[in-house]
Amino acid sequence: MLSKSDEYFYNLECEKSLILAKKALSEAYKINDQASISRAYNIIALNFQEYLDVKQASSYFAKALKHANLSQNDTVQNSVYFNLGNFYSYKLSDFKTAIKYYKTALFYCVKIKDSVAIASTQLNISRAYFANKEYNKGIEVLHHCSKYVTKKGSLEAKISLSNSYGSYYSHLGDTINAEKYFNQAIAFGMQNKSAIAASSICNVYYDYSKHYKRLKNFKKANYYLSIHDSLQDKIFSEEKIEKIKTVGIHIELDEYKRQIVKIEGEMKLQQNILKKSKLIVVLFVVVFIFLILLLLTLYKNVKNREIANLKLKSTNEELKLANEKAEEASQLKTQFVSTITHELRTPLYGVIGITNILLDEHKELANSPHLISLKFSAKYLLSLVNDILQINKIEEKRIVLENLIFNLTDEITTIKNSLYFISNRGNNELVVEIDTAIPEFLIGDKLRLSQIIMNLVGNALKFTKNGIVTICADLDRTEGTMNYITFKVSDNGIGIAKEDQEKIFDKFVQIERKEEDYQGTGLGLSIVKRLIELFNSKIHLESQENIGTTFTFTIGFEFDEEKSREIINNITVDLSDGQLFNILVVEDNKINQMVTKKIIDKSNLKSTIVDDGYAAMAALDREMFDIILMDINMPLINGFETTRKIRAKGITIPIIALTAFDQQEIAEEAFSAGMNDIIVKPFEPTKLFQVISNQLHKKNVD
Repeated sequence: MLSKSDEYFYNLECEKSLILAKKALSEAYKINDQASISRAYNIIALNFQEYLDVKQASSYFAKALKHANLSQNDTVQNSVYFNLGNFYSYKLSDFKTAIKYYKTALFYCVKIKDSVAIASTQLNISRAYFANKEYNKGIEVLHHCSKYVTKKGSLEAKISLSNSYGSYYSHLGDTINAEKYFNQAIAFGMQNKSAIAASSICNVYYDYSKHYKRLKNFKKANYYLSIHDSLQDKIFSEEKIEKIKTVGIHIELDEYKRQIVKIEGEMKLQQNILKKSKLIVVLFVVVFIFLILLLLTLYKNVKNREIANLKLKSTNEELKLANEKAEEASQLKTQFVSTITHELRTPLYGVIGITNILLDEHKELANSPHLISLKFSAKYLLSLVNDILQINKIEEKRIVLENLIFNLTDEITTIKNSLYFISNRGNNELVVEIDTAIPEFLIGDKLRLSQIIMNLVGNALKFTKNGIVTICADLDRTEGTMNYITFKVSDNGIGIAKEDQEKIFDKFVQIERKEEDYQGTGLGLSIVKRLIELFNSKIHLESQENIGTTFTFTIGFEFDEEKSREIINNITVDLSDGQLFNILVVEDNKINQMVTKKIIDKSNLKSTIVDDGYAAMAALDREMFDIILMDINMPLINGFETTRKIRAKGITIPIIALTAFDQQEIAEEAFSAGMNDIIVKPFEPTKLFQVISNQLHKKNVD
């Protein structure tokens, strides 16, 4: 019905158009079809615009626009905005508003990719610009659409295009081109005698008349104006308008009926609201009573809260006291950690030092797996002691990984040799599988890696009898200079129950065993997990009871030939250039005196050993020294005070703290006392020579 109504309108059969639009509107309201309601109002508005009341037309256009926007139908919205543009342009002569509506219509026809609608809209925009005396803007839009209209445009579009060019050239005073385009528009109109063509030609004759009036050729102006008037009378005959008015009145009556129905509905709604209002009043009274009761309850609660606050204040005092005790306990724990660390590192320095002396003095034992294992185990024990006693530092992320060059095969082979006796005792076979694609030299914290693998392999051997424990290292991927290696430590031992697998990484946890008594602190796997997290990785566990267990983790190590060469050069210290350096060692422990002296004397260095700080100052009075190695924890006078006294005398000899205390604990006091560097015992001889070399070099430069 709507499509047929459109067709009737464009053939100027407006009575039929309105009758169908009225019927379609009624049906569209029944099914609440917003798009169809909008189209019906749009057609009614067009008919009212042409033949009836312009104000009524404006009202119907407003309704059409409202329902078009509700429908969210791009095609319908395009049509309504386009017709509103025509309404404001041709009927109200409000060209700025018309252009605004045309541009909105253009947005929608571009969105739906309707080339015909785009061209028609651009034509009307250009005519609105011309009517508003904005000829430069108008001709730009007209040129933009002319190519499409000329090739594919409808007859009506071609008439409008030629008429627009005629009007533009008439404005410029170009009579030849103006008349050429006006005549072309008339010729297009003569090709088709349809009603819509007649309506378009009517506009052409009017503009042609204005052209001749501008040229003061009143004869031709009157001629074309008379043709225009004649066509107007034919299109808008009184008989036709009367018939259309009759239909229009019926449409108006329908609208009034719809409004009455709407008002009745609103009245019923108001009545319902009134009933609800009475109910609300009753509810309000109930709520008011409830609020009174609530206030009484709140008052009682406030009183109870005051009593509770008094109790809470008392509890807070107790909590404050408990907190102070906790802080005191924490300080005692820190003091204990510091003391026990020092006391454990001191004998370990002797063990590691004496092992090195044995290896140096008895070359025939250089390849002894027992001695190598002893040395490695001592280093491992040192690292393990440090981490067990400072596990709180691991959790606080205060441990920093070192960058050392190492050979992965050598490190794992050393671990295997160190665990030979444990493996043999359980009648286990220890298998090592290393991917040949892994670079020979890697850079990273080899001691932490060794500690991780040592803990995992030791744990596997502990719970495996007559089985196989495998250490596997595979190159997972390479990213730039980083080589990510996946490590697997697997066994075919007793396995771990599923319910216990989440617990084993917790501190001080030991899974209960029924058959045998497995000893241990319950810290091994907890330390492993935290060390792997320091490498920004995670450990994964797969285990089945009586089948075996596999631990997997991936760590990235750097491989850089230039950096490796630089690290090797830095740790290779040559003090054998013929110059004899004299070193004063201030140390009260006799075993450590022997170890330190052996380390120094085997290089091109001379050493003097004294037992305390006073003996050190006396030695400085009688002899010249190149460097001083100063212990911290000594009887009579400690290393810090000794250093201050030496500096007070104006002596600038480099002083290196040689201590079993944690470096972070003493660094601030050491440097403020006048010390130049710190070495924590036990240490590698190369580390000592490197620090000595650096300090001597700085002294020479100064």
